[in-house]
Amino acid sequence: MMAPAALARPAGASAGEMSVGGSTVVCVMRPDVIAQAAGGHGYGALPLAQEAVGGREAVAPRKLALVESAGPGVAGPGVAGPGVAGPGVAELRRGGLELAEVEFAVIDLETTGWSPRAAAITEVAAVRVRGGGRRGEFASLVNPGVPVPPGIEDLTGISDWMLAAAPRLPAVLPGLLNFADGCVLVAHNAPFDVGFLQAACAECGLAWPRPTVLDTVMLARQLMDPDEVPDCKLGTLAGFFRARTAPSHRALADARATADVLGWLIRRLTHQGIRTLDELRAWPDVVA
Repeated sequence: MMAPAALARPAGASAGEMSVGGSTVVCVMRPDVIAQAAGGHGYGALPLAQEAVGGREAVAPRKLALVESAGPGVAGPGVAGPGVAGPGVAELRRGGLELAEVEFAVIDLETTGWSPRAAAITEVAAVRVRGGGRRGEFASLVNPGVPVPPGIEDLTGISDWMLAAAPRLPAVLPGLLNFADGCVLVAHNAPFDVGFLQAACAECGLAWPRPTVLDTVMLARQLMDPDEVPDCKLGTLAGFFRARTAPSHRALADARATADVLGWLIRRLTHQGIRTLDELRAWPDVVA
């Protein structure tokens, strides 16, 4: 199996290093992308798009994802700078903003199993979007400290060898939380991802930030006609909406696919006259 590609510095970019939890974090910055890799195992936005597609369709329960931050003026984890402040948490919880103005952090995780009590995170990713445009990405492998079961390795392609030099969870989780700060958290089958993230925060001694959470599975069940799709699995929806990235049981690819699906579902909400988070809360299984 091919090892993950090292993060390359694009033309016209600047780079810096810092120490996080015993790992070296390399930040490569350019006008349109700020890519971050912990221990050399993060992914640049363009190389991963080709690696992650892999031809496999995501139909299993969702997995957690860590992020790589990017976007003009958006400060990512470990990146010094003014950044662009998203909407205030209080305003997001009131739901006063129109959906087109809300900043979403779409996350996905890969894990060694299905329960946070018995499994660990192996990869995290997030895509930050607003108004249908991607504003940044953040991704990293995570050394779980336990072997990857053969069935999970077959599903994700993530092996013990790939994870051997990856950073541990305490070195990665703060960056993810920082990247998603101030956003509405989005996931496909959100209880799975949120459950793992809450357990991860407890394990690392971090406070769970209690973000507003939107579940694209539940939103799709409200909006999709049974004559359009047989189910609301990520692979099915991504195929129906012709997402730019095919889900592949890899964190960043699945987060990108979910972000595309979210954009199309928000378009459908708009056609139904639902334009704000407050209005969307009429479906409590969708937004919590």
